[in-house]
Amino acid sequence: MNHAAYHKPVLLQEAIRYLVHEPDGMYLDATLGGGGHSAHILDHLSEKGHLYAIDQDEDAIRHCRKRFNEETRITVIKGNFGYMDILLPKEVDGELDGVLFDLGVSSHQLDEPRRGFSFRSDGPLDMRMGDLQMQKASDVINNCEYDALRDLIYRYGEERMGSRIARAIVQARPVETTLELRDAIASVVPSRHLNKSLARVFQAVRIHVNDELTMLRQAVEKGTGMLNTEGRIVAITYHSLEDRICKNYFRYGNFEGKPVRDFYGNPVRPLKPLFSKIVVPSESEMADNPRARSARLRVAVRLEDQPGGFSPENRGNSLRAGGASC
Repeated sequence: MNHAAYHKPVLLQEAIRYLVHEPDGMYLDATLGGGGHSAHILDHLSEKGHLYAIDQDEDAIRHCRKRFNEETRITVIKGNFGYMDILLPKEVDGELDGVLFDLGVSSHQLDEPRRGFSFRSDGPLDMRMGDLQMQKASDVINNCEYDALRDLIYRYGEERMGSRIARAIVQARPVETTLELRDAIASVVPSRHLNKSLARVFQAVRIHVNDELTMLRQAVEKGTGMLNTEGRIVAITYHSLEDRICKNYFRYGNFEGKPVRDFYGNPVRPLKPLFSKIVVPSESEMADNPRARSARLRVAVRLEDQPGGFSPENRGNSLRAGGASC
């Protein structure tokens, strides 16, 4: 089986270099996908090391269980990473040496028309990352009130023509396929801006369907609590909404980006960024894999629990759910 064809991992060498600092340690790949990052994590672990890997996509789970069928150092788990504290064994809590997040959509999901993620091929408006979600993209597109649809396109897609696009979608209903949605958007967006607007609208609907930002907030916070001291979180993001969540939490321990200090003026936070600059793909990687162009990698290290500050017992206090209701 051609594993690279399923999904080509982005920033592979950089992610593993910063993640695996204890070969005998215990790690979590919170976004398993095609298993590209997981395979390289295993290459850097000793026989004593172990990797847990989570994905909500049944296709990914099926693929990786075959791929790692004879590998005893990995445990593949189906579920949403936002519930990792429930999915992982209790003895893992506070013992992980590293957690990896490779966010966004996999190549397999984009290239499979039946999944409905891409505006480049015709398929049903689905966009569910797994079978755990009930709501499909078609439900959002056809049932949202105009105001809610406009707001989610602006909030999750950062699309300035959201009002015009939302109105065109409402007028085109029922919209059941990706190409029907594309046509509705194309009817009001100038051709020179079309591809960017299509990408933003499809991103916005996908984020809403999968409640991605709420799940990411939960996952980052829970993942932090499951790390041991000096454990690391490596996050690869693909758009500003994801990156802002990771940047704020890595720096400040909250999603609002507000510094919290103790009586003496020292920062109170669970993590510390390993370095101040973000890591981006090389020119050669972007030329080889155009989907890597928007990737950004951040790394943070778990600090010791601070009195009155962040600890595994009080984690969860900074979660903020959001999103337009439809």
